[in-house]
Amino acid sequence: MPILTEDLKSGAGHYIVSEASGYRSRDVGTIVSGAGVLKPGSVLGKITAGGAVTVTKTDVGGGKGALTLAAPAYGAGVKAGIYRVVIVEPAANAGSFVVEDPDGIIIGNGNVAVAFDGVVKFTLADGATDFAAGDIALVTVAIADPAAMGKFTLYDPAAADGSAVPAAILYEGCDATSADVKRTLTARDTEVHAAVLTWKAGTTDNQKAAALAALAAAHGIIAR
Repeated sequence: MPILTEDLKSGAGHYIVSEASGYRSRDVGTIVSGAGVLKPGSVLGKITAGGAVTVTKTDVGGGKGALTLAAPAYGAGVKAGIYRVVIVEPAANAGSFVVEDPDGIIIGNGNVAVAFDGVVKFTLADGATDFAAGDIALVTVAIADPAAMGKFTLYDPAAADGSAVPAAILYEGCDATSADVKRTLTARDTEVHAAVLTWKAGTTDNQKAAALAALAAAHGIIAR
């Protein structure tokens, strides 16, 4: 008589101990092409940098000082497009500014001659001529392959594309070897059975513990 074996990690949502009522614990996300064959219960990271990032700048001009980019000049979550650095409160040899992202959303406030450390990173220096309200410097971000941004792949603590931050758990398996795949995700407010979760090969116990702590703190996904 043949022996039948069953993969206990093949069922959708097998790792769930409890979740919120209705579908509040779940979302739909895109698993990025190249992620491979993933089982339900795979711990996922979200890609926030889709490729090589190039940052350039344009000064205010008119002898009003220069914007110096940091190294690196961007952080996790940076978008492709033009960031505007707008002077809002000018002062002699000083002043303050706001930074608007490519969608026109204000993402932070800063001061002249003080490093701005956001998704773009720079220092706006004072020049021979004082700034005036409304003066603008530009930070232009180009991403070689932005198509992957916002998609999910296996959590990888060594990744530089944003997936080093755990973001969700795959509810149902998929094959994303050669194409993007939409799947249901456990995104928030869920108790999960830690022992049956699936991790990227090589993830250490310490890295798993840190990832579970991060899921609990940021998403309310609690490991039991």
